[in-house]
Amino acid sequence: MALVLKDRVKETTTTTGTGTVTLAGAVTGFDAFSEIGNSNTTYYVIAHQTADEWEVGLGTYTSSGTTLARTTVLSSSNSGSATNFSAGTKDVFCAYPAGKSVNLDASGDVTISTGFLRATETEASNGIMANATTISANYTVPTNYNALSAGPVTVNSGVSVTVNSGSVWTVV
Repeated sequence: MALVLKDRVKETTTTTGTGTVTLAGAVTGFDAFSEIGNSNTTYYVIAHQTADEWEVGLGTYTSSGTTLARTTVLSSSNSGSATNFSAGTKDVFCAYPAGKSVNLDASGDVTISTGFLRATETEASNGIMANATTISANYTVPTNYNALSAGPVTVNSGVSVTVNSGSVWTVV
């Protein structure tokens, strides 16, 4: 089972309740959830067309029966719990939830929940990782993480690199 992200996947459903939804086929101009592949997971949105009912989550697609199991609810009109959908047509489509997205802030940094990645310090091109030869801003290696730099590396005056307990910073 793999996480699969696809663009322009959209179907409808008339399933009610809080369980697995049966998909009714691709909306004109869109692909079907079959693009995700049997037993794979994807991020989804279910939105009722005429009622204020919606849900964002991680779902598991099953090709037999063309269903989407609502594996993990990330947010919803039901205070983050599975929405008890009423009768009527709902749109079901792939999405990339904001809470799962990775973005650069105004400084060009990426903050992740398990640590901190300074995107401006490294870049990848054709399989080659490169790092800056001068560290010009304070940096802390998160506890229980390791850092690696290719040297020589200069740490500017007044700038510090803090290596927390249980972490290692290696300059090679």
